[in-house]
Amino acid sequence: MNINRLAIFCGSKTGNNSSYMHATEALADALTERSIGAVFGGGRVGLMGILADRVLANGGEVIGVIPKKLKTAEVAHTEVSELHVVDTMHQRKALMAELSDGFIALPGGIGTLEEIVEVFTWHQIGYHQKPCAFLNTDGYYDKLFAFIDQMVTEGFLDQNTRNSLIIENSPESLFKRLSAIIS
Repeated sequence: MNINRLAIFCGSKTGNNSSYMHATEALADALTERSIGAVFGGGRVGLMGILADRVLANGGEVIGVIPKKLKTAEVAHTEVSELHVVDTMHQRKALMAELSDGFIALPGGIGTLEEIVEVFTWHQIGYHQKPCAFLNTDGYYDKLFAFIDQMVTEGFLDQNTRNSLIIENSPESLFKRLSAIIS
């Protein structure tokens, strides 16, 4: 499997910790160093905007997918390589998945969580075999991973599926794991 584009799920806000912004910039740099395009939620605000701006500044490809309803609310990023405006959130997620060879969640809110959980569910039931990953900046998702481990303990998630979830604290270690999977 080649990775030409990755869907990046992240916040439409920057959060309260500057490390989230720095990690987003570092991920953008890592993408462009590897000539991997970014598919994202299409906004020019928050971590989404930081990601898109940095990839574009580095000369990389950025594809945004935004629902009409959020186009104004999230202030669509019109300088991206491609901007797809869709009718619904369901269409947004489906198109992002179609355009991507894998998925990475950065810190974000409930929408970010919902997006990565949905594509991980699709992976679990065999709709795709694309890698699903978290860039766990400053332990942002630690409590979520404890809950996912509880799912395994309680028999609601098998250990192999849990093990397929890539969890790393830096872009470098994340891309090492991705490279091991795709080679």
